[in-house]
Amino acid sequence: MQASTRLIQSFPVDELTGALAVPIYQTCTFVQESPGVNKGFDYSRTANPTRSALEQLLAGLEHGHSAYAFASGMAAIDAVLKLLSTGDQIVAIDDIYGGAFRLFEHVYRRFGIDIVYCDTADLAQVQAAITERTKLVWLETPSNPTLKISDIAGLAELAHAVGAWLCVDNTFASPVLQQPILLGADLVVHSATKYLGGHSDLIAGAVVAATEELGKQIQFIQNASGAILGPFDSFLVIRGLETLHLRIAQHCRAALQVAKFLQTRPEISAVYYPGLESHSGHAIAKKQQPDGFGGIIAFVLNDDTVEAATQLATSLNYFKLAVSLGGGKSLVCHSASMTHTAIPAETRRAAGFADSLLRLSIGLEAADDLIADLAQALDSLAVPVAAPAALEPESVLA
Repeated sequence: MQASTRLIQSFPVDELTGALAVPIYQTCTFVQESPGVNKGFDYSRTANPTRSALEQLLAGLEHGHSAYAFASGMAAIDAVLKLLSTGDQIVAIDDIYGGAFRLFEHVYRRFGIDIVYCDTADLAQVQAAITERTKLVWLETPSNPTLKISDIAGLAELAHAVGAWLCVDNTFASPVLQQPILLGADLVVHSATKYLGGHSDLIAGAVVAATEELGKQIQFIQNASGAILGPFDSFLVIRGLETLHLRIAQHCRAALQVAKFLQTRPEISAVYYPGLESHSGHAIAKKQQPDGFGGIIAFVLNDDTVEAATQLATSLNYFKLAVSLGGGKSLVCHSASMTHTAIPAETRRAAGFADSLLRLSIGLEAADDLIADLAQALDSLAVPVAAPAALEPESVLA
């Protein structure tokens, strides 16, 4: 059975009514037959039938033991970090999402968690960074925003050698293209806001655990901390999952066409897309993502300035200037001033993240139309424009 068929056939039919769509159980509490005796649910923070249906679907998609849905991707990341104790160490990818960096540096470092950043695409660097105190190796692959590709199986082996967990943020690839648990990961996180939901109409996160033991720990944290996903948003993610395979296929097809076009433009000095043979991680990406390379592209302008990036981003018509990704509408984001402002400029640059880098989320429009839009915006770069205001301090991240 193919993965798309398996997913669609795994959507449950409501046992009470026969409803084909998963019902929204919009309730906070459940009547008990006697004290402590119930029908499997007592309070919706602990468990809710709509959320439980979503969690079972996500566990199946990622080939995990169990999954847990959270109020945001950041809440999901926070739940994983709560597995750690004072004195533990995290080895994390240097090209890290700004929101994760902010949480690591400004919250958990204060609690005595040490974080070391390195290029996880280089196994030797990770090997050198890992110590006996390392309890978690934190990975994004493809990474945000330069789309670095890291060897999940190789990193799992390094992490497990010292008794550490490997957690993979699989948001960019989605479980359609990559299943980290099958490659040795212990935990997978998602911003379900993105491809899983797929319609830019919700905020949600998820953690998938490879084992029963880890699942129980995440479930305890979910219930104890309370950052759960509500029934209606759980329903929206379930609805999004029905078309996940179709959407991902279209995102991938269009993104490869757009990436190849961007390579031809003299205004651009670098294009980051793992589907390009020129990408340093292309060979590993082909092994880990055999069915496609995703819908995210990043590129750097020859004029590596915030001003040039701003001019290009605001000259586009079909690409809307906004944070987030993974929806039906194509988006453009200037990462340095939008999603990664929590990361100091020198840290960003050291990780290979240029000031003019623009991130594209390829939507469901025709690739030819997106290419035409990019062409006219790139053509406009020759026209002088007034410099924009200086970057403001940290903004809302997504």
